Amino acid sequence: MAQLKELKEARRRKLDDLRNRGVDPYPARVGEFFDIFSATHDFEKLEKEKTPISLVGRIRLLRPQGGIIFGQVEDLSGRVQFFLNKKELAPALFDVFKSNLETGDFVRLTGVFFTTKSGEKTLNISDFQVLTKALRPLPEKRLGLQDIEKRLRRRYLDLLFNPETKELFRKKAVFWDSVRSFLKQRDFLEVEAPAFEAIPGGAEAEPFKTHYNALDQDLYLRISLELPLKKLLVGGFERVFEVGKVFRNEGMDAEHLQDYTAMEFYWAYRDLEDLKKILREMYLFVIEKTLGGLTHEYKGNKIDWSGQWPEVDYFEFFKENTGLDLNGCSDDDLREKIKELKLKTDLKVEKIGRGRMIDLIYKKTCRPKLIQPCFLVGHPLEISPLAKKDPANPKKVLRLQILAGSSELGNGFTELNDPLDQKERFEQQMKLREAGDKEAQIMDDDFVEALEYGMPPAAGFGLSERLFSFLMDKSIRETTIFPAVRTKEVKSEE
Repeated sequence: MAQLKELKEARRRKLDDLRNRGVDPYPARVGEFFDIFSATHDFEKLEKEKTPISLVGRIRLLRPQGGIIFGQVEDLSGRVQFFLNKKELAPALFDVFKSNLETGDFVRLTGVFFTTKSGEKTLNISDFQVLTKALRPLPEKRLGLQDIEKRLRRRYLDLLFNPETKELFRKKAVFWDSVRSFLKQRDFLEVEAPAFEAIPGGAEAEPFKTHYNALDQDLYLRISLELPLKKLLVGGFERVFEVGKVFRNEGMDAEHLQDYTAMEFYWAYRDLEDLKKILREMYLFVIEKTLGGLTHEYKGNKIDWSGQWPEVDYFEFFKENTGLDLNGCSDDDLREKIKELKLKTDLKVEKIGRGRMIDLIYKKTCRPKLIQPCFLVGHPLEISPLAKKDPANPKKVLRLQILAGSSELGNGFTELNDPLDQKERFEQQMKLREAGDKEAQIMDDDFVEALEYGMPPAAGFGLSERLFSFLMDKSIRETTIFPAVRTKEVKSEE
């Protein structure tokens, strides 16, 4: 600990020395330069012509040997060796470098390429510029970046030392770009809705609450993207989507974060059958763009997206795995099953609504068995307050989920557009909320009013960055560039 403090103090002295020598350690302008990949790609030409070039980047290695210094400089595109010779530089310039520059510092190096006796491509430095003096030494990878919590707290170091982490987030950018590209190619309009809502809706989740000073009004951070997008259907748009952050004040685990990126689209005059066709196309497009193929590993299972995805009926699958028929079983039957399975609940089991009980049992007994990609269809009405009822069975709704690896990776509906039915379902949700269910939905009179003006028949679908973390076979925290971490005081390293 004391050693780090001493190293920082030494770096601060070198910073002061640079300034005393008239060197700006944090200049505003860099000047022209090549990226390292381009320069080394044209190495033979540049070496032959002895063309002076400039490179910029962070010093990653230094080996002073008396009157010469070997080192390596790195930018995003690559790393290359450099060389300084005291005989070829002004003594004061060489001394500035040798006395004050260290690994971690950023520099602009100017010189010509040559090849060393060992065959190493090397830049022979004739001039340099200090771009940033680092005041904290870089940790040794083997000592400082093994603990996952430290890597998440200091993601910048994780990125610096682990090329695979950089590649992970490059792939994440490709993932979201491909989602947008697929929808825009099909004439969906991308929109942005507010993150603050007077009433949180579109999902069953506990919201974050905040206060809007300018309006002197309590507001909520949105828990889904759904309701504003449906209002746009009322307003005459027919194909809309949003990619944006949503916020849920609930537990954190491998598949859940309190704030995460989601996508939802709404498609007028379409239904569940249309969704099934476009969704398989979209997933294959996005997965192949992201992975370069359609198979990958997830928790020891090989997941293959290329085949036909079977349909799994929720009611039939539930009965097969629990012995309970959702067409006729009572709430007491569900409570007994919860007790039999020893499932943990936030409320006493007597106070839990029917939908919550069904969902708890399903997640324990059914979902773990769905490994290869499939469509789960025909969900119970009680767990789907925003989906249309199935005309063939009013206990079911017209809903689908995409599942693989026992994980829910997308959710779609034939959307409910009957304002009277919607109001009644909100009222039922409010009764659950009054009984203590913090995740039950709140009555949204404004949304019901919008439906009263008429919303066309529509299909809707949503996915989140959980799909990306699934493809990477990592927890969602690991695939979030700066995930939420506990804000307790971090022990000083000094």
